[in-house]
Amino acid sequence: MLIKIIVFAMLALILASLFSALVFLFKDKGQGKRTAQALTWRIGLSITLFLLLMAGFRFGIIPPGGLHLLN
Repeated sequence: MLIKIIVFAMLALILASLFSALVFLFKDKGQGKRTAQALTWRIGLSITLFLLLMAGFRFGIIPPGGLHLLN
């Protein structure tokens, strides 16, 4: 159950970073660095989520059948 919360929290953070990049893109009209920083955070969060999922599978936290979202 904890792994599901972590995965959903990371996905929410990734979407929030993506949305903030869109907002910064419109506010700064492409002239600021905030858009690039928000997208850099999104990439970092995505890579972190991928590595956490791979480690969870490797150490048996995530079973080979995957996480069942309806349980």
